[in-house]
Amino acid sequence: MSGSDLPRVVDAAWLAEHLGEADLVVGDVRGPNAHIRGHIPGSRPLVLGSPPPGADEATVQELAKEVALRLRRHGITGDERLVLVDRGDGMGTMPAAQLAELAGHPRVATLLGGLAAWTGELATGAIELEPVRESSLQPNVRAFPTRQELLSRLDDATLTILDVRRPEEYTGKAGSACDPRQGHIPGAKHLEVSELFAGPGEPATPEQIRALVGLPEGAEIVAYCHSGSRSAIATLALRSAGYDARNYSGSWHEWSRHAELPLER
Repeated sequence: MSGSDLPRVVDAAWLAEHLGEADLVVGDVRGPNAHIRGHIPGSRPLVLGSPPPGADEATVQELAKEVALRLRRHGITGDERLVLVDRGDGMGTMPAAQLAELAGHPRVATLLGGLAAWTGELATGAIELEPVRESSLQPNVRAFPTRQELLSRLDDATLTILDVRRPEEYTGKAGSACDPRQGHIPGAKHLEVSELFAGPGEPATPEQIRALVGLPEGAEIVAYCHSGSRSAIATLALRSAGYDARNYSGSWHEWSRHAELPLER
């Protein structure tokens, strides 16, 4: 878990209480046009892109530098508390959070329920971004699990690899046709992503999630699915329950393409 004073997941009540504080920046990842039409007052549009579907360690290093440049273009230095907002399902905030963390931002949170959960007034219109030249950002490759890391830690009892696909994908009986091999990463536990949520964008309670996962708060988890989308929102739910959770964005789409990587069925 991060040692910062910013939780990795916050709710609308938390944001309403802290909105306007000098070191708090709200990044709206829905895109500039959506931001213009209506946004949380004081927020700024923040476009960071999406994690690639697979990457080796050298590529991750270069990606970290590129995302740091994107953050500086949006006026983000790494010294602020950064809260990310999407439409409400976590599909925008979690990839953006992973990239911001990869670039080295130490204090990144996602807003549960996104803009849909915000009950305060909305502002409209464009804002002018103020790029910065300097920042405290240093690449944090841990934020981006690679196939090399997972392969090297298959026997590491401190890491839980969590497969959040459907049961038939996990067993290899009915995987995606685009994948050359079917099955799951050796030793991976299975828990379908839907079990982690009470509703769209609404994780189950921390107690319910910890009971499902069967691990103590603070445990290290890397989640994966087929292409990193379901595991991204699973990471959101896992973080809300206090886990040190990361998303393997390459997921089975990447793992299945490397014949040297082991699998189980």
